[in-house]
Amino acid sequence: MALADPTRRMILSMLLEDDMAVTDVADPFDMSLAAISKHLSVLAAAGLISQEKRGRVKWCKLEPDALRDASVWMQAFGQFEPVHLDAFERFLAAELNAPDMPGPSNGDTDH
Repeated sequence: MALADPTRRMILSMLLEDDMAVTDVADPFDMSLAAISKHLSVLAAAGLISQEKRGRVKWCKLEPDALRDASVWMQAFGQFEPVHLDAFERFLAAELNAPDMPGPSNGDTDH
């Protein structure tokens, strides 16, 4: 599952703020650009993000409709609460503040 990996959850959290160039997405992580690209491919394949080339730079954009679609799908089973973007952002922030996970390098938690 695309959301099972903490790196991908952090990427989604970063993209909640704004579109980002792939190189900017990679900055806070201690891994290769190729590894980040693989994570981005998983997120794109799941429809959670889209990627667009602007000039020579590839940009990533969160696709919030995909989260809504997933929420509707899960509600069909009657076992899950609706996914709200604000609640999803709080969930990601809590996950990112877990002691064994890297957090954003600038420490800014205001949204």
